[in-house]
Amino acid sequence: MAFIGRAVLIVFSLALVWYGLMLLLLALKVSAHTVNQISGYRTAYNYLSDLTAADITSTTRLIAGLAGFAGFLGFGYLAWKSLPRPYLARTDLRLRDDERGVTKVAPRAIERAVEGAALDRDAVQHAAARYGGNEVTVNVSVTRARELAETLRAVRADAHDELGNHGLPEMPVNITLTSFERTQRRELA
Repeated sequence: MAFIGRAVLIVFSLALVWYGLMLLLLALKVSAHTVNQISGYRTAYNYLSDLTAADITSTTRLIAGLAGFAGFLGFGYLAWKSLPRPYLARTDLRLRDDERGVTKVAPRAIERAVEGAALDRDAVQHAAARYGGNEVTVNVSVTRARELAETLRAVRADAHDELGNHGLPEMPVNITLTSFERTQRRELA
């Protein structure tokens, strides 16, 4: 399908370049008769401008309608296929052990372990982890602004400790602060 899409793009691009060149020739005062002989633009224009309602038969309408519908379906399909789609597939973590074989750890299990370690901190209100490849990204929401740097460092250290406690390999843990939520409101007197 990509080949067909590129072929259509190339045809339209060449047509635009060709008729752009014809406009350039007209702008440079090349005779209109010469440009018409090269491109046929005036001949096509005269033919289309001389058409009347009687010239368009029901067969012509049917052909134009079907061609328009086919163009709609074809170009719509090509546009749909050309839309970018993110690739976010996650794979299991495979742990090899010579004595016991292979253990597969689901991505959600790794994420839950890291989220649990983050939520053990009093200053963390919400934590959401995402395992991707060989790293874990943790989005945290905190309640105490004064201890922010220490909290984020502690969450990273706790996440590394939790991975080690579960026998998972050492991997980078990225901490992202997503929000700050106050637990109490102060009223001004």
